[in-house]
Formats: sequence, structure tokens, C-alpha cells
Amino acid sequence: MNSTSLQIPLADEAATLTLGAAIAPHLLPGMFITLTGDLGAGKTTLTRGVLRGLGYTGRVKSPTYTLVELYVFSRLNLYHFDFYRLLDREEWHEAGFRDLFNETNVCLVEWPEKAHGELPPPDLAIHLAITGESRVATLTAHSVRASPLAAALTNP
Repeated sequence: MNSTSLQIPLADEAATLTLGAAIAPHLLPGMFITLTGDLGAGKTTLTRGVLRGLGYTGRVKSPTYTLVELYVFSRLNLYHFDFYRLLDREEWHEAGFRDLFNETNVCLVEWPEKAHGELPPPDLAIHLAITGESRVATLTAHSVRASPLAAALTNP
């Protein structure tokens, strides 16, 4: 499949939350999404928007120290990873994360490059870039199952 990319300007935090909420209804069990960008670019905020779009009303915290947070919904289990503090490949293996990337879970991963090449290819890659006071999200669909999501965001 050829990758399809889409750029979405995000004027503020509310726009980032709205984008996350727009992604939520298109998530399918087994989807893997990477979230990249500098510190403070909005990765956790986007995840918070996804969770709100799925109906979660509790506190959403960055799993910077725990590495992963699980959110259970009636139609899927969503794992929110933050690998910023992941030290090496051995730590990845010891944690047993590989087993969570399967056809039943949705995995959102902040700082995927810190997994030292252990992650499968993502269905969707989201890069958040800081542009002055705002942000730009670049979404790239890499799989057939992510293509409808990209299409829905292109034609709201």
C-alpha cells in the first residue's frame, strides 16, 4: 500500500483535542499508531482527545514513568505508551510489551523511536510539529485499515 499523508493545522489545545476525538470513532482492534514530535508538541493532549472521543471521562496522564496506561472500552482495549524513558532493547523485552501489539488491542505510542526498532510497522503515524504558537499534525496512513481514517479526516 502507498502511504497517504494529510496535514492538519492545530491552532490551540482545543484543536488538538478535537483532532483526537475525530480519530476515535475510526479506531479498530489491532491498530497501532505512533505519535512523534518534540517535547510539548501535544502527543499526550492528542491521546486525551482520542480517549475523550471514546467516552473516557477520567484523568489522562502521560505514562512517562509507568511506560504504559491501559484504558478499557466495550469495543476495544487501548494501550497508551510513552517510551521517552525506555533505556534499551532489554528493558523492552523484560516488560513484555511485544505481546500487547496484537489484533485485539489498539496501541498509541509516544516516542516510538526509543523502542530501539522493536515495534511493528504502524498503521498510522502522527507527527506533531510546533510552529510558533500553534501546531501542525501530519498524519500518514501506512495500512489499509488506517486509510478510511485518513479519508474521513480529509472529508469531514
